[in-house]
Amino acid sequence: MGNPVSGNDDSMDAFGNECRDALPFQLEVSYHPNDYNEFFFKLGFGVGNGLNEVSPWILAPWAADLEDDVQDINGRGRDYLLAAWYKHTRVFQAGSTLGATIGIIDSTDYIDGNAYANDEYTQFMNEAFVNAGNYNLPSYDAGAALELTVGEWTFSGLGMNIGENDDGDNYNFWGVEVGYHPQTTLSAGNYRLILAGTSSEFLNPAGDENESRLGYGLSFDQEFGEIVGGFLRFTWQEDDAAVDYKSMYSGGLNVSGKAWNRDEDNIGVGYARLKGGNGDVEKSQVFEVYYRAALNDFAAVTADVQYMDDDLIDLDPREEDPDGWIFGLRLTTEF
Repeated sequence: MGNPVSGNDDSMDAFGNECRDALPFQLEVSYHPNDYNEFFFKLGFGVGNGLNEVSPWILAPWAADLEDDVQDINGRGRDYLLAAWYKHTRVFQAGSTLGATIGIIDSTDYIDGNAYANDEYTQFMNEAFVNAGNYNLPSYDAGAALELTVGEWTFSGLGMNIGENDDGDNYNFWGVEVGYHPQTTLSAGNYRLILAGTSSEFLNPAGDENESRLGYGLSFDQEFGEIVGGFLRFTWQEDDAAVDYKSMYSGGLNVSGKAWNRDEDNIGVGYARLKGGNGDVEKSQVFEVYYRAALNDFAAVTADVQYMDDDLIDLDPREEDPDGWIFGLRLTTEF
């Protein structure tokens, strides 16, 4: 499903040129006994970790669930089972709906969505354009979520218990989102306000106290007619705990293949700038452009180019900050 290839400039000689591939496979099963109830589970398998295991950059070049990501998930000792949940939806007379979900869930299914920068299998590959890292969004663990839709407004909230963080501690996560989804003269748009946090199980920069984490921000996407769309994300997080980044600003464009009579094709262009937190990172920049060509109703191939640049603090003067190019080829099949 993916074959990222690295080609780096002279400043990357210390790290060497690398070529790695990866094959993630996911099986999803959904059962609807009626219009108001749904049972769902997802299994994930992977062969290889692509460039992620050798990359010198802070952000992952491909945010997919690769081989290491689907084993011992969140320190639970659980392999391959990514999600398993039950959802009940109630429909009110005015057309509003309220959905309640419980089970093994993924927080990114409920907050920080984006029409053009949210899917690592069909859109951008780099972690910066899939979800905003400042929210510390966990995936594939026990939790519950509520989703309320009232006209053009949506309200989402969830809570999760995560097996362990990078410090090896169990913690709780919560997140809320308010979304406005108007159909304007410009066409469809989505505007979201997100707030997310954790319990106090994250070490501070000195490593001698535990702190909570709190992130907040905005996610926008807007169509400008049938051909062009755009997205913006602005996120910030508190730095009482040790964090790589204090803030992130990203944006980009989507161009539909309708402009050249290839309705199912598209081009994506994105740029992200991240300001370092209280660790070793001063700032990071990511540029990515891709062309996705549909082969048929089930398969598409994507040519992807990324440029990544990390500025690190107190780096050994004999070493250079990592910056360079990544060239990727991704084949995705969905059926």
